[in-house]
Amino acid sequence: MAQDYGLPPIAEENRALVRSRLREVEDGNGPRETLTVEWRGQPEHLEVIQMPAGNLYYNPATHRIRAQSSHDPKQAAALADDPWSSESQAYLDRLLQVLPADPARIDPEFDELVASLKEYGQTDPGLITREGILVNGNTRRAGLVQLYGPTHEMRVAVLPESCDWQDITAIELSLQLRKEHRRDYSYINRLLAVQELVDRGTPLAVIASIFRTTAERCRQDQWVLANIESLIERSRSTGGRLSLVAFEEQAEKFRELHRAYVKQYATNPEKAELLLENRLAAMLFGFAKTDVRFIDHDFNKRYLSKVLPDVSAPAGPAASTAIPGLGRAVKGPSADLSAAKTLTDTVLRLRVATQPGGSVAQEAADEAQKEAKELRDAMDKAITDAGRDARIRKRKQAAPARLADAGRDIEQCVTDLVMSRAQSSLDEDAFDDAVTDLRKKLQKLALEAKRTVQDPGDGVTWLIETLGRAR
Repeated sequence: MAQDYGLPPIAEENRALVRSRLREVEDGNGPRETLTVEWRGQPEHLEVIQMPAGNLYYNPATHRIRAQSSHDPKQAAALADDPWSSESQAYLDRLLQVLPADPARIDPEFDELVASLKEYGQTDPGLITREGILVNGNTRRAGLVQLYGPTHEMRVAVLPESCDWQDITAIELSLQLRKEHRRDYSYINRLLAVQELVDRGTPLAVIASIFRTTAERCRQDQWVLANIESLIERSRSTGGRLSLVAFEEQAEKFRELHRAYVKQYATNPEKAELLLENRLAAMLFGFAKTDVRFIDHDFNKRYLSKVLPDVSAPAGPAASTAIPGLGRAVKGPSADLSAAKTLTDTVLRLRVATQPGGSVAQEAADEAQKEAKELRDAMDKAITDAGRDARIRKRKQAAPARLADAGRDIEQCVTDLVMSRAQSSLDEDAFDDAVTDLRKKLQKLALEAKRTVQDPGDGVTWLIETLGRAR
C-alpha cells in the first residue's frame, strides 16, 4: 500500500476553488483543454483549469527526489513529520532544482527548464488532486514560482474526487516514465521506484513494461538497491551514515559489478562475495569503472596486502556460527572474506567521517581525511599493479586467441565447401589462390613460432616440422 500523507492545510479552500473553476470551464463556450491519463487501468480525459501556483503543494511522495530527500537528516525528519509545512515544502522546492548527485548545486536541466518557461511559457499542463497536490508538474511549478511568484496562474488538469495516494503513485509513474518526458528520473530514484512496485506485488514483467526494459534488468536493479541499502546500514556510526545520494553516479559500475558477480557466483559463491567486497571498497573511493574492472576476488591478497598489510591481512581461521535448537554450527566467512569486509567497513567509516556537513569533530575529521588518503593511495597502487598484470595476460593470450579465431574461420570454410559442392558453385581458381596465400602465411607463422617458443609442444612441433622447412 502507498503511504498516506494526509491533506494539506488549505485542502478545503482548494476543493472549493477547483469546483468553481471547473464550473467556469463547463459553462464557457470556447474550446476546452483536456489531458488524458491512465486512471485505474483506463484512459481518462481530465479538464484543464488554471490555479494559483502558490495554492499548489509539492507531492512529498514524488519519485523524482525520493533519494535526495534523505540528504539532510534534520530536514528529512521534518518532511516525514509534516510534509505540508512551509519548511518541508521549501525543502522539496530546493530538491527539485538541484543536481541528483550533488544537492549543493543547481541542476543545469532545471536552468534550461526555467529558460524554456520564460521564452515559450507553460506548454503542457500539470496534474493535481482536488486538494491541490501536484501529481505531475512539480518541477514546472518550481520554475514558474521562481520566474513569476506564487500568484502566477498555472495550467493543471484535475483528477477525480476519489483519487487516493495509491492512485497518485500509479499515475505519477505512468506519466514520468513516458519516453517523451523531458527530464528522466535519477538512477537511485529509478531503483526506488522499481522496488516500490515490487513491494506492491506488481509482477516483474509488468514493471519491465512500465520502465521499457527487461525483467532481468529489473532484478539487477533490485540487487543493486539491496547492496546500496546494506552499505548505508553498515556505514552507521556516531558521525551519521551515508545517504542514497552518495551512489547516484555509480550506475555503470554497479551494472558491471552485477554481471561480474553473477558470472563468478555460478562457479564459486565465496569468490563472488570477495569480488563484491573488493570492488565496493574501490567504488566508495570513487575509482573509475575502467580501474574497478581490474579488481578480482584475489585483489586483496595478491595486490593490496603488499602495500597495506595492516588493513587487509587475514584475520585467522573462519569462525563457526551455532544454529539455535539444532546443536550444530555452520562455517562462517573465510579469513579472506572477513578481511575484505573489514576493508569495506573501514572505507565506509572514513566516507562518513569526511563527508561535508557531518557531525564528526574537526580533529577527528582531519585524521579520517589523512587515513582515507593513505588508504586510497595504497589502493591506487594496487589497482595499477593489477592492471599491469591484466595487460600482460592479455598480450600473452593475444596470439592464441587470434589462431583460435582463424581455426573457427577454417571450420566455416569446410562447411562452405560442402555446400558449394552440392550446388557446383565453387570458384576453384579463387580457392586455389586463397590456399596458396594461406600456406605462405602459415610458413611465416612457423618461422616466428620457431624463434619465439622455447619449449614447443606437439602442435608447435608439427607446425615447425611441416611448414618451417619451406623457409
